[in-house]
Amino acid sequence: MKRTFSLFSVVMLLALFLSACGSSQSGGPVTLRYAIWDKNQAAAMQQIINEFQKAHPNISVRLEVTPSTDYWTKLQTAVTGGNAPDVFWMNGPNIAKYASNNVILPIDQQIATDKVNLNNYPASLVALYTYNGKHYALPKDFDTVALWYNKTLFDAADVKYPDGTWTWSTLEQAAKKLTNPAKGVWGIAAALDSQENYYNTIYQNGGYVISPDQKTSGYDNPATIGGLKFWVDLIHNKLSPSLAQMTDTAPLNMFESGKVAMFYAGSWDAIEFGQNAYTKDKVDLTVLPQGVKRATVIHGLGNVISASTPHSTEAWEFVKFLGSQRAAEIQADTGTVIPAYNGTQSAWVKAFPQFHLQYYLDELAYAVPYPVSKNTAAWNTDETKILSNVWAEKTSVDDGAKQLAQQMNQVLAQEQK
Repeated sequence: MKRTFSLFSVVMLLALFLSACGSSQSGGPVTLRYAIWDKNQAAAMQQIINEFQKAHPNISVRLEVTPSTDYWTKLQTAVTGGNAPDVFWMNGPNIAKYASNNVILPIDQQIATDKVNLNNYPASLVALYTYNGKHYALPKDFDTVALWYNKTLFDAADVKYPDGTWTWSTLEQAAKKLTNPAKGVWGIAAALDSQENYYNTIYQNGGYVISPDQKTSGYDNPATIGGLKFWVDLIHNKLSPSLAQMTDTAPLNMFESGKVAMFYAGSWDAIEFGQNAYTKDKVDLTVLPQGVKRATVIHGLGNVISASTPHSTEAWEFVKFLGSQRAAEIQADTGTVIPAYNGTQSAWVKAFPQFHLQYYLDELAYAVPYPVSKNTAAWNTDETKILSNVWAEKTSVDDGAKQLAQQMNQVLAQEQK
């Protein structure tokens, strides 16, 4: 792994050197490639592109959509092969890796020259995309997680709709009433998902994923283990489909076909539910049930510029527009995501009036930053591998969590070198 990462670093440095000679200053026609991973956002991104191109007739932008399951693998292959897109989406788990290996350009000089006001974005998101004191992205959006529920299934089971008074216990009791094996209906989907599921319950239980100094795993902490056990118990008690069943059919699809009554979903799923023929008038949402305390994970995407682009000037113009109020308004008006630009979020809430989307914004008061480190992807891989056995009940929650903590601590120790 160390040799692979070193080779990756060498290639990145070479790409940065080449880019220094490749900034397009001619003013002639230029085509930029823009890579994203969410098909549900493609229409809004294209609308933003269209407006940008009207104002910049010499710059064309080609949108490239890759499913999230393949996005990072394809991107790393493109980067090491010298074929990276000019502008692409970035997330918290990967920003330090890409910035530290000079894959993406710092944009401080551009921000200063064009007087871009970073106070237009939540400070936590600006900080997320700052590495070693340098800014690498303009924030695009942010997201929290809420509890969605199927009103039809709740009505059929004579269960009161969830609200802000719900706790873990309330949810479990409701799930028992909503589960109907004869009809193939489960109370909830206990998906093996960090951001949408177990990170939230870990923090709600007073646990943590990684220490504030990013040196120690929190997975062997009893409170963290309790946050994992919440989900595994739902599977064990057959209130949720098994891991094998959720592998065969995605939990999101189960919810959208009326086979699951409750589903933890990020705000980016609102557009999915609003456009789905089944869910658009049968579901709604509320804040997450609380454990020992309230908590939800907050995260957000940023737009970055490839260090190897031969068109860094034009790429910055595009990134600047992507971070503008107008681009944020397009994202909000279409209900695509919660835009990062301050003051534009209310339009997103109104995009699907049948849903109470305001709850996503209400959760900002107790939102917890998505846990990251310099090489998040490495221990994320350990998470998936080890917790898969825990979710499948092949390994106990205690044993799996302690094993994960040990392996994660090894990764974090390597980061300090």
